[in-house]
Amino acid sequence: MVQIPNTPASATPAQRSVPTSADVARLAGVSRATVSYVLNNTSAVRISEPTRRRVHEAAKELGYVPHAAARSLRAGHSRMVLMPSPAIPVGPLHAQFINELQWALSRLDYTVVQYGTLGLHGDEAARAWAELRPVAVLAPGQGLGPQGVAVLKRSGARAVVSLGPAAVEGAHALLMDHTAVGLAAGRHLCERGRRRIGVVTPAEPGLEAYSGPRLAGVRQALHGTGAVVTELPLAHDEEAAAHLAARWRRLGLDGVFTYNDEYAMLLMRALQDEGIRIPEETAVIGADDLMLGRLLRPRLSTVHIELPSGRYLAELVDRAVRDPGAAPESHEVLGASVVHRDSS
Repeated sequence: MVQIPNTPASATPAQRSVPTSADVARLAGVSRATVSYVLNNTSAVRISEPTRRRVHEAAKELGYVPHAAARSLRAGHSRMVLMPSPAIPVGPLHAQFINELQWALSRLDYTVVQYGTLGLHGDEAARAWAELRPVAVLAPGQGLGPQGVAVLKRSGARAVVSLGPAAVEGAHALLMDHTAVGLAAGRHLCERGRRRIGVVTPAEPGLEAYSGPRLAGVRQALHGTGAVVTELPLAHDEEAAAHLAARWRRLGLDGVFTYNDEYAMLLMRALQDEGIRIPEETAVIGADDLMLGRLLRPRLSTVHIELPSGRYLAELVDRAVRDPGAAPESHEVLGASVVHRDSS
């Protein structure tokens, strides 16, 4: 085994030299180029498995990690994919999607960084993201405009992908139109013979981008059927749900779409406390298809939302990074289908 120069045992952490790729190469008995190929997961060069193992063991023994900034300088761009953190609470469905995406991007040798954007909006937020010099940005479509996209690209971002209901000029777009969720719920309630239908819209700020299209989808589904739609603003707390349930019979509703499964659970409990039978008096349907909904009694009907796989989006990002001059593409990626259970 090749030894690196000894460091005095009494040296403090601040005095110890930072290990380099040359140190790793000497310890592993390989060239610095081989160390770079192995630790940067370069697929263009074939390295034997025993050699890869020696390099990784040497790096671990020395405490060496590649220098991201230096690698970016050599490559001409970073491997950082920036994901602005959502400014609103997200549920399990979104969290699962993000976890899948991060895993898939890491398999392609990208590093995902989530950026808190509290207080930053639109082009101002884009300028803050650009300061980190990401190679790609996955941004919520709301608020991001063509100028923000241009700022990101001038800073070196090879790919800007927006996620939202509408495309943004200059960016690839994953179109997520939540009208489809309301359409599915409204059609289901109508098919079950319900004609006086409530639609819960969260009273919490920030969710209008989702609740508005879902409400519009219900109205669209029931247009021309003679059904009446009543919007029901509801805060996500027991007191608000109890207050709404107390006047339920005066409202005369025989069906309700509750925005998502969490609001459905909240309202169902309150309605049952008021003695309102589900589904006999009021049919209830949520959205997101959470496991907890299957454990309720009656079991909760829901709209299953189909999002793109993390692998699909990671491959789209990788293609855009490799070909930054390609024309932006738009993809419809949100699907919705009803899961009929006991509550409706």
